[in-house]
Amino acid sequence: MSSIKTVGVLGAGMMGAEIGLCFAVAGCAVILKDVDQAAADKGKARLVKVVDKAVNKGRFPADQRDATLDRIQPTGDYAPMADADMVVEAVFEKIELKKTILAEVDKVVKPECIIATNTSSIPITLLATSVEKQRHPRFIGAHFFAPAFIMKLVEVIPALETAPETVEAVLAACKMIKKQPIQVKDSAGFVVNRLLFSLFNEAVRLADEGVASLEDIDMACQLGLGHPIGPFALMDMADLNMALDVGNLLLENYGERFRFGTALRQRIAAGHLGRKTGQGWHTYN
Repeated sequence: MSSIKTVGVLGAGMMGAEIGLCFAVAGCAVILKDVDQAAADKGKARLVKVVDKAVNKGRFPADQRDATLDRIQPTGDYAPMADADMVVEAVFEKIELKKTILAEVDKVVKPECIIATNTSSIPITLLATSVEKQRHPRFIGAHFFAPAFIMKLVEVIPALETAPETVEAVLAACKMIKKQPIQVKDSAGFVVNRLLFSLFNEAVRLADEGVASLEDIDMACQLGLGHPIGPFALMDMADLNMALDVGNLLLENYGERFRFGTALRQRIAAGHLGRKTGQGWHTYN
């Protein structure tokens, strides 16, 4: 992986920023792009807090703090990505937005650059149509999990025309940044979200049927199944709008077993979107 020395990240939200941090820790130069310089700077500021928290807890060496953060260049422009060896797109889970961003960066990066999308559910071959045909062998899915600085798993998903050497390069890049990759066939939802949204849907059915309270269903998953967080709390953390978007994509591809009940749509209509609004399935202070 000595050829991957500079990594661009599209989207400086918590997911994108932490993906960038993973590469910076491994010694790569990271270009962290968002819609403008202010948004990109805000993303890097979040990382300062993440690293300082890790240092304070003894999980990150204090003597590597400054050098690691200095490797991350926030920007509002695509131009600094011209020399990137790999770009990871990590914007909102909206197909048209991702297509627009991917098409824009494709025009800037060098021909040998790998472009990876961090989509959690959208088929990779569909997103590959956003870039020029000659880029298709170097286009791939690399689905990180939140919080990306901590979570170890990455789903690596080749599109129909992804070259084998691209797959090997991305698998090796994941290992370089101390992640555990699994290779997954291109299909909506991949592995984790097909499993997870089956759980979400059944949890909502249990609540609708009055089998148990939201709190007790969450507790059942934590204490009975060993999950670190229950399904309702997890939906609140992720954002209910995003849950519905992914659920609708799975519904379109796999049918009725992925149809959410009306309770989720009611909460979204009421503005109860999760932790960020103080109210979702649960209430937060």
